[in-house]
Amino acid sequence: MNSDLLSLLTRRARRLWRQYGVLWLGAIAVGLVAVLYARLIDWGYNAFLRVQHEHVWLPLIVTPAVAAAAVWLTRTFFRGAEGSGIPQVIATLHTKTGSAGTRLLTLRILAGKIAVSFLAILGGFTIGREGPTVQVGAALMFNMRRFYPRSNALIERKLVLAGAAAGLSAAFNTPLAGIVFAIEELTRSFEARASGVVITSIIVAGVIALGLNGNYTYFGTIQIGAHFPDLLAVAVVITALITGIAGGVFAWLLINTQRWIPAPLRKLHVERPIAFAALCGLAISLIGLVSGGTTFGSGYAEARGLLDGREHLSVAYPFLKMASMVGSYLPGIPGGIFAPSLSIGAGFGNVLHMLFSSMQLPMLIALAMVGYLAAVTQSPITSFVIVMEMIDGHALVISLMATALIASRVSRIFAPPLYETLSLRYAQPAMTVTAASATHAADAQAAAHEPRAANDASIAADMRMTQMMQQAPDATPENDKPGDTSADQTANR
Repeated sequence: MNSDLLSLLTRRARRLWRQYGVLWLGAIAVGLVAVLYARLIDWGYNAFLRVQHEHVWLPLIVTPAVAAAAVWLTRTFFRGAEGSGIPQVIATLHTKTGSAGTRLLTLRILAGKIAVSFLAILGGFTIGREGPTVQVGAALMFNMRRFYPRSNALIERKLVLAGAAAGLSAAFNTPLAGIVFAIEELTRSFEARASGVVITSIIVAGVIALGLNGNYTYFGTIQIGAHFPDLLAVAVVITALITGIAGGVFAWLLINTQRWIPAPLRKLHVERPIAFAALCGLAISLIGLVSGGTTFGSGYAEARGLLDGREHLSVAYPFLKMASMVGSYLPGIPGGIFAPSLSIGAGFGNVLHMLFSSMQLPMLIALAMVGYLAAVTQSPITSFVIVMEMIDGHALVISLMATALIASRVSRIFAPPLYETLSLRYAQPAMTVTAASATHAADAQAAAHEPRAANDASIAADMRMTQMMQQAPDATPENDKPGDTSADQTANR
């Protein structure tokens, strides 16, 4: 009798571990790593600022050297860690999660993402930590599949989705944005069976982050009066149009690098990527010197200073910040674009205050931040929820929603969705590589004759590529398919 009771308790303990324990352990790890990563990046940027203030011209040497070292490390040891990390997560979710995850969400790439982005922020690069935290969270949770006796594609997909959402939530302290991000950006749909996993992971990771950082809002709390200005509707439309155009152009620049970079630089990028990275680093340092140092780093301090009324930036700030951000992206160094995009949006809000001087500056900054972020990502719901939670701006929710929607639609005129398009570089099945090469070759010929037609061709090519990916036959090994009902039931309990 005692042996039967012991056996029953053992089976139940194992079931609880598989049902809750693995998930909670992974979410705790995501919360801890997100907080420690944020502190590491903050410490690195503060160290750069101290040196830069004492030796103004030193970035002309340090930033190119850091760029060369970061690209060498990424290309030699951490391929798959470059850029934001969100495209890699989308590629993993939209293709074969197991095979893509073993390429893009390994513990080696996780370590490289953190280490090389820390090195880049030591050099003053215009990068953020929020996008990388998404890939780090997804990688941590993906590797928790090892604790399941028989993992399958369904379990792996849920873990990646939950880790990515928890990573964004912990990075910004925006739990609602984490859920919306999982729905709108990562999957473009939401499986009912995955909702509990995602929400639980966000809660656990959020509790860890709150326990270490305290309850805070990312940009503080803005004070909005009870009466909105008469020109609010006009400000919403104009802000959305300006930030939509700016964000759309920025996305176009990132997606279509082969069309606007001069041929000698393209050749240098292909043949001598480290030298190209050093050249980009030199450009970033020169822009930083011209801006008085305001374009270095993620831009969090500048955006927060504008909202608090402590910072006074020039009209050229958002444009210089955009240029520095493009230069930080081109070499392929790990680093996100969320925080720099919010800072650029804040700069546009500061510029628009010259036109709408009767309105409160924090209100314009909030509208411009959500507009530019929505234009870059073309995820309007995620954008307005993130900004609303970051500034505790529930009073502005309708205005933020309208700005995000208009700006994202304007941006779509210039470029397709940024993260989805970049994810195609990581998610092309072997059977579509030849077709993709032929498609992009045709697009290159179109670009030589008609730029607008080439842009339309690029959008069409991305759509064809997505369709080919969706139509590709399932290549998951038999023991990894959802047909393993026992493993599926374990994941769904």
